[in-house]
Amino acid sequence: MNYTVQHIAEITNAQVIGDGNLLIKNIAYDSRIIYSTRNTAFIAINTHKNSGEKFIESAMDRGINVIISEHHYPEFENITWIIVENSVEFLHKLAKYHFEHSHLQSIGITGSNGKTILKEWLYQCLWNEFPTVKSPKSFNSQIGLPLSLLQINSSHQLGIFEVGISKPDEMEKLENIFHPQIGLLTHIGTAHAANFSSEEELIDEKIILFKNSEVIIYNGDNSLVDQKIKKSYSDKKLIAYGFKKENQVFIKNNISKDDNIIVEYLGEEISFPVHQRDEATLTNAMALISVLKELNIGNKKIVEKINLLKAVEMRLEAIEGIKGNIVINDSFNLDLDSLKTALQFLNEYNKPKKSLVLTDIVGVNSNAKELYEEVSELVNEQHFDSVFLIGDEISKFSELFKAKTYTFIDTKELIESKYLTEIENQIILLKGARKFEIEKLKDILELRKHDTVLEVNLNAILHNINYHKSLLKPGTKMMAMVKANAYGLGSFEVSEFLQHHHIDYLGVAYADEGVELRKKGITTPIIVMNPEQHSYQTIIEYNLEPEIYSFRVLELFYEAVQKSGYDKKYPIHIKLETGMHRLGFKDFELDQLSETLRRKNVKVQSMFSHLSSSDMPEEKEFTLKQLEVFEKNSSCLIEKLGYTPIRHILNSAGITSYKDHQHDMVRIGIGMLGESADPEIQKQLRSVVSFKTVISQISTVENGESVGYSRRYKADHPTRIATIPVGYADGIPRLIGNQVGNVGINKTLAPIVGNICMDMMMINVDYIPNVKEGDTVTVFNAKPSLKEFAGYCKTITYEVLTSISPRVKRIYIKD
Repeated sequence: MNYTVQHIAEITNAQVIGDGNLLIKNIAYDSRIIYSTRNTAFIAINTHKNSGEKFIESAMDRGINVIISEHHYPEFENITWIIVENSVEFLHKLAKYHFEHSHLQSIGITGSNGKTILKEWLYQCLWNEFPTVKSPKSFNSQIGLPLSLLQINSSHQLGIFEVGISKPDEMEKLENIFHPQIGLLTHIGTAHAANFSSEEELIDEKIILFKNSEVIIYNGDNSLVDQKIKKSYSDKKLIAYGFKKENQVFIKNNISKDDNIIVEYLGEEISFPVHQRDEATLTNAMALISVLKELNIGNKKIVEKINLLKAVEMRLEAIEGIKGNIVINDSFNLDLDSLKTALQFLNEYNKPKKSLVLTDIVGVNSNAKELYEEVSELVNEQHFDSVFLIGDEISKFSELFKAKTYTFIDTKELIESKYLTEIENQIILLKGARKFEIEKLKDILELRKHDTVLEVNLNAILHNINYHKSLLKPGTKMMAMVKANAYGLGSFEVSEFLQHHHIDYLGVAYADEGVELRKKGITTPIIVMNPEQHSYQTIIEYNLEPEIYSFRVLELFYEAVQKSGYDKKYPIHIKLETGMHRLGFKDFELDQLSETLRRKNVKVQSMFSHLSSSDMPEEKEFTLKQLEVFEKNSSCLIEKLGYTPIRHILNSAGITSYKDHQHDMVRIGIGMLGESADPEIQKQLRSVVSFKTVISQISTVENGESVGYSRRYKADHPTRIATIPVGYADGIPRLIGNQVGNVGINKTLAPIVGNICMDMMMINVDYIPNVKEGDTVTVFNAKPSLKEFAGYCKTITYEVLTSISPRVKRIYIKD
């Protein structure tokens, strides 16, 4: 993209206020992750849920001087405005014009699963055949697709773009701006299916993308897909791939026995080795071959490209480092898009000092000088304290980097220099191409070396929050519970992420938890749900807001406010008893409560209660009674106070089951972590937590021999036993030993045998295919799931998560 402000206005029928000659090369849509302000405009996107215009000032503070908005704010001076009628429609108009004037060959990928993997595989195979542009990350929505299309420049010959929809009538709008020559339909599954009345309606919506395609490549194993594509597009070139022999592209040989996979493509045989032989990988391989053949890539070259394919790692890891550092590990791949993504992630942390390790960019078919000039511009805008460059190529351009810059031939030389281990209290971003193996730096810099890890997917948390928000009215606030170390996930790391994404309130159990967050820079309002008497001065000192549930607590806290010299009305939160019989003011106390509150220098910021059984459909009558009592008592108190505090009673289950009672705010806890008692809601949520370890050793235990303490397991035949380094000191309860619980290896459940030890446990791997020492073991995530693991433990998911030991390394991931 390369337009003047005036040209953009002419394309989109917008109005310019200011300098129409300014050049725009990038459009930023999120003020929190602006990584470059040069030739960049900020678009304030308005949706029915939110207004991006709230963040215009934040974008300006970062240095943006061109704003695209539906409204003009003349109080902001020295700004050029592009005033549009509708911000999303503006993006569509501009992207449509840009795409249709780009003259490049295009591939459009849609479907339920596999879009991102196929896009990345195609890019790996085609970047050195054609100058290629692709969707960054999973940008495929009504906003993501147009932003992706705007990345096309005059040098590109091929574009590979994902297209995603979540409800009816969306694809028509996207096909209007993007009409690919080659259409690729991946697997149709359950993703977003809840918004469609049937699979048939979902397929009809997806294939609208192909209205103007010349070639359609699709998974023909789904007979309904096959039928609908043939009926709707009989005039186009159709290529079906899959396991059925009726497809034009299928696997010809026995995939479990033969060394190579043989794919038949329209009568031709293509043979190649594949290490992973699961259905999804092989299906994606057939789709990949079909597209490459359509682009006239020869069979020999296709096999070469498949052999060079790398696993698609779509994640960044944040790890607690030595000497107070945070290490962001993005050592999985490196191109300009992924560098921009990493710099965006970096901006989510508020540590003032930061360092960067950056390697040569491998596999980009462009002029080196131009490439590293662009790289250095991006890096320089982040104001790193130190930059460490690895590789012959990038080192030639070290003078372009403004920070204190060091150059190294390889990663080994940087390790031997010991520069990194001298860094204190910084964010260290590791960003490199695979061949440089800079993950070795992570091993040196991380604080905990335990092989057992708890992976926390931050983007999955955001997805789950946004799903629950989609059930709310636009003005309803949301409070996130981060008590008990954010249910074991890491209170500060989760809170900082939530603060970055504008959560309205945070909830902790005790003052100490809130103090720790304040000390680390969390400024979001924090409610202390269990304010202990000795903590009142601390609460006031750190600007925390206490729950008040009795007259005794109210009097004692007010005395502390007076002693502190606090001269404003201190914010408090009144707990009402509605039937749980734990804490709170009862209905007969409301007159006295209102009278007492009027006499004191406090302000009721909110009034709330707890639902005891909102996740139990059989207790609906009781829950409705609680809601009725809360409505009655809170309304009574509001009338007596003479002002209206925030009201909230719904928890995660309440949000999904009783949304008519959302009042002014809701509280999310376990729902944020991807857990719901409702199976239909569960399908819409993403798993957040993955507890993993590795196999330390595999031994054969002979018939009659025993395993572990107390000889609780004895083999009745020669049995392969694996030992893994996780035990009850890590949070695994002993009661799930002796074949009560299972762990997952290679997507297969393996029973725990013998007594669980303090630091390790043993598992039977007799029936696990291709198992070896060093393999990953899943304690819980997908197989077994967190719910299944809690079932082994005869407890609830909350207890499982909060029991995980602090010695287990937490890794924070954005995928």
